[in-house]
Amino acid sequence: MPVNKDTSAPAYSERLWPNPWMFISTALVIPASILVLAPISMPAGIVTAIVLYAGCVALLLLASPRITVADGMLTAGRAGIRLDQLGEASACEGAEAFAERGPRLDARAWMLIRGWVKSVVRVPLLDAADPTPYWLLSSRHPTELAAAINRSRRPETDSPAA
Repeated sequence: MPVNKDTSAPAYSERLWPNPWMFISTALVIPASILVLAPISMPAGIVTAIVLYAGCVALLLLASPRITVADGMLTAGRAGIRLDQLGEASACEGAEAFAERGPRLDARAWMLIRGWVKSVVRVPLLDAADPTPYWLLSSRHPTELAAAINRSRRPETDSPAA
C-alpha cells in the first residue's frame, strides 16, 4: 500500500471485520432460543431467535475497530498516539505472532487484539514517562501496517539538501 502524500487521505487504513465463521458460530443462538421458548410458544421462539441473532451480528460489526495511520497519528480503535512517539514497528506472523500474544507479552502493553486475526504488529513507544512499553495491534496486513507506520514517522525529505 503506497504512502499517500495527500494529508487528507490516510497512509494506511484497515477495519478488523470478523471472519465469516464468527457469524456462523453466533448463529447457534437461533436453535438455542427456539429450544428454550418452543415449549411456551414456537412463534415467540422464532422471533426471539431472529432478534437475538440480529443483535449478535450488530454487536460483531459495531465492535470491529479501525486502524489508521494518517496526519501524524496512529489510531487504533478509540486510542491514538502521535507517530513521533513511536519506535520502529515490526510485523509478526505465524509462530512469532503467537509468541507476541502469549509467552512474550508484557502485561503493561496496550493491545488491540481480535481473536479472528492471527498476525500482529508490535509498535514500541519512545516516551520514557509512559509506562506502556509498546502497542500490539492485530492486522490482516501486518507488513503493510508496519511499513506505513515506519514511513510516516520519518520526516519527509523531498527537498534537496543545501
